[in-house]
Parts: sequence; structure tokens; C-alpha cells
Amino acid sequence: MPINVVQSILEKSIYKYVLVKLKGNRKIRGKLLGYDQHVNIILDDAEEIREDDSTEYLGKIILRGDTIVMITSCDQE
Repeated sequence: MPINVVQSILEKSIYKYVLVKLKGNRKIRGKLLGYDQHVNIILDDAEEIREDDSTEYLGKIILRGDTIVMITSCDQE
């Protein structure tokens, strides 16, 4: 997918909750605060969702774009 399409989709998700799937089958949910041209993203109120569906609060974090497999919208507000 061209980077301008990705950036357009991310722009629509600013300040909304997203679910991010990472390499290694990790999942992080949080409010998207920003991103850059490498799709590095900043999440606030982030929490890791574990395989047993328990969560661990992480707070504000930065995720490297090269570790991201998928980003999707999330119902949490």
C-alpha cells in the first residue's frame, strides 16, 4: 500500500483508540497521538493485551514502524 494511503488512514485515526498487532504476536491497544513517515506511532493510555486476554497498562509509548504488522480501529473510548 502506498505510504500516502497509509498516512491518510492514520490521519483519520488520530485521537481514536486503535489496536496494533506487532511482530511476535504481541497486541497493544491505545489512543493514537501521532505518527511519522516511517509509521512509528505514539500511543497514549496504551495497554498490552496478553494471550489469556489479561492486560498490562503501559501508559504513553512509541512503537517502531518496522515492528507493526497491522493497525485497526478499536471500540474502546
